[in-house]
Amino acid sequence: MTSLMRRHLQRIAFSVARQKRFSCLRPAILLAYKMSLDKKSLESSSLGHTELESYPFSCVLTSRLPYYTFHGDQEEDGDHFLELQTICLGDGAQEESHEVAVMALNHLGKKVSVPVATLHPSCLPMVSLGGFELKAPVTLLLRSGSGPVTVSGLHLVEDEQKSEPEKSEEQEETMIPVKRAKKPKV
Repeated sequence: MTSLMRRHLQRIAFSVARQKRFSCLRPAILLAYKMSLDKKSLESSSLGHTELESYPFSCVLTSRLPYYTFHGDQEEDGDHFLELQTICLGDGAQEESHEVAVMALNHLGKKVSVPVATLHPSCLPMVSLGGFELKAPVTLLLRSGSGPVTVSGLHLVEDEQKSEPEKSEEQEETMIPVKRAKKPKV
């Protein structure tokens, strides 16, 4: 289980633990989370294990600047992800619909544009995306409306250098050859 999967499971477990309406799912999700932290499952997943560093992200889309392209830091090693969490209208937003879309690469490597939120000051001034993750490069677009619309979330960096598995004493012990005992003469 990768650290990204453990992180998602942790978020789900904590949000379910706080909400009464999912009380029937609480034991199963908490058990799955505890199992993900089990020492054996952590050791078995250490080969492909990567560490994630997170940094706050925010941008404002307006009619003057209706797009923002997130590339991540190209100088750093590792993959860069953008985790969108909230999209909200700013002060001075006009009484009109504001549509925000995301343009990113799909699983085939083609650019696709997907609307993620349509906001209106009187009925829906903010939307929570709950950790919508996209691999860089990602372009955020204000398709309609004049804004300002604030998009916030996390810049996640998958650092492969820090996550190289280290040999523990247990692993070294398993590599020591075992000598067979001599049979006693009878």
